[in-house]
Amino acid sequence: MGILGDSLDKAAANTFTRPIPKSAQAQVKFLVKQEKGSTRNVARLLGISQRTVERYLTGQIKQPRTELAARLQGEVRKRWQPKVRARAQKQAATTGGIVIETRARFGYTAAPGTSDDGRLRLITQALPPAYASRLFEAQATGATEQQLRDIAAEGLQEIYFKDRGRRAQGLVVEFSDIDYVELDY
Repeated sequence: MGILGDSLDKAAANTFTRPIPKSAQAQVKFLVKQEKGSTRNVARLLGISQRTVERYLTGQIKQPRTELAARLQGEVRKRWQPKVRARAQKQAATTGGIVIETRARFGYTAAPGTSDDGRLRLITQALPPAYASRLFEAQATGATEQQLRDIAAEGLQEIYFKDRGRRAQGLVVEFSDIDYVELDY
C-alpha cells in the first residue's frame, strides 16, 4: 500500500494479543487453515507452487527466500486475529479516536496576504473517532494512498490547525512530502 496504509496496518498489529507465528512452517500452516485446507489457494496467494506449499507444511523447506518470507509474513499479518483487530478498530471509531504522529510538509491555501509556503512540521495529534472511522472505512474499501492522506489532512486541518473551528476559518491544509507517519489507537 502506501505509508499511511502501512501505518494503519502496523497500528492494528499493535493490538494483537498473541504474536504471529514466527517459523515459515507455522505461517504456512496458519494460511492453509485459513483457506480451509486448500494448499492450492495458499500457493496462488503466495505465488508459488502447490508442491512448495506442501514442502513447507511437512518441514522439508525451512527458510523461504527473502521476498517470499515478506509475502508470507504480510499475508499472515493481514489475517491474524481478525476479531481482536475489529474490536480495537470499533473502539477507536466510536469512542477512542486515533493518534497520528507525523513529520511532513504542510502547505496552506489561506486568505490573501498570508503565507502559504509549506513548512516541515512534527505533529502529534489525537483525532476524534469520526476521522478514525473514515480512515478505517476507506482502507477497508480499498482507497488509494492519496485518499487516506486527504482524510488525515482534513482531520489535522480541523483539529490541529483550525482548533475545531475556533480560528483560521478559511484555511485549507495540504499534506505532502511525508517523512514518516505513525498511528495508534
